[in-house]
Amino acid sequence: MTLAEYNQCVDDHADGVYRFIMKQIRDKDTAKDIVQDSFEKMWRKIESIDAAKAKTYLFTTAYHTLVDYTRKNSKSAKMNEVDLNQHSHTSQYSDLKEILNQGLEQLPEIQKTVLLLRDYEGYDYIEIGKITQLTESQVKVYIFRARTFLKNYIGKMESVI
Repeated sequence: MTLAEYNQCVDDHADGVYRFIMKQIRDKDTAKDIVQDSFEKMWRKIESIDAAKAKTYLFTTAYHTLVDYTRKNSKSAKMNEVDLNQHSHTSQYSDLKEILNQGLEQLPEIQKTVLLLRDYEGYDYIEIGKITQLTESQVKVYIFRARTFLKNYIGKMESVI
């Protein structure tokens, strides 16, 4: 990868990586730090990175940096320790985006990650697998579970509207 290709990668993908990390942790300063760390790691290996694979490398690096951060700072419950019925939404409310964001916060980290990469960033299953080091089947299962949880969390559309 050349310096010009690196700069183009920064211009093209910095916003996408930031959005992806922000959806995960909801802390602007930490998200900016993780994005900056990811670009720094990419810069250190600039000569060994293929420019055509720079986006995948960048998202993979950002994801692993995020995992390291959350492992150090996480005190969240595991999915099987959480009562899913406790997290359902039944009261009437008109802001579906806010309800969806609350539901995303309830998801286990890996489900949230693969769902955001698929639905917000537009990656296909194989690319998500490369980024998260999961098989394509595992990615599909996690996305299915996340969508099922969100569907149950939101409940019937009549109660949301």
